[in-house]
Amino acid sequence: MSTVSGSAIISVEHLFKSVTDSTGTLDILRDIDFSLAPRETAAIVGASGSGKSTLLSIIAGLDTPTRGTVRLDGQDLFALDEDERAALRAQKAGFVFQSFQLMGNLSALENVMLPLELAGRKDSRRAATEMLARVGLSQRLGHYPKVLSGGEQQRVALARAFVVQPAVLLADEPTGSLDFATGETIMALMFDLNRELGTTLVLVTHDRGIAERCERRINIEAGRIVPAEEGAVRSLAGGY
Repeated sequence: MSTVSGSAIISVEHLFKSVTDSTGTLDILRDIDFSLAPRETAAIVGASGSGKSTLLSIIAGLDTPTRGTVRLDGQDLFALDEDERAALRAQKAGFVFQSFQLMGNLSALENVMLPLELAGRKDSRRAATEMLARVGLSQRLGHYPKVLSGGEQQRVALARAFVVQPAVLLADEPTGSLDFATGETIMALMFDLNRELGTTLVLVTHDRGIAERCERRINIEAGRIVPAEEGAVRSLAGGY
């Protein structure tokens, strides 16, 4: 039975993803069906190779499903062409990646200004400066990624993601490249910003502690959603 709600900010309906090569067809996602309300926080969890990063990429419109529907704020992503999907992402979504994905030839300030400038914002420098101050980097505005620590780079990435005040923030293993203490600091900051700005947060993680901070856990096993209690039992046995 579908869980999709008319008030959902994200709706995933009967989603399938398969790839075919010379060895045959591999089913990566099978009949994924769920929805998330505005401001909700959700962790997509599962073993490596379970399909969770593919699911996040499809929700972002960066990958395409074999069949099924994804709606972002009511808009069917795959009824749009690539340019239209990109425009919708720029308007509605922010992204945080494990590998930071900063532009190496831009300073911290310029990295955060970039999505604002692409959106035609006239106040991009002021807004980016304020957001970098919010993440504790007022003294690093002119620094380039190569001279920033991993934690500082991820703070810049958070500032870049949140500065556009997205309806949805999608994060793929945001602490995967950080040590434990730095990762804890980054996640606390992410959840604080999420609450302040009222963003819907969807993150992929192997970290049980991070997953348990979220209101929802979407447990993926072999491309399918498994019941929460079943996924919890497996996670206790072998981790996320």
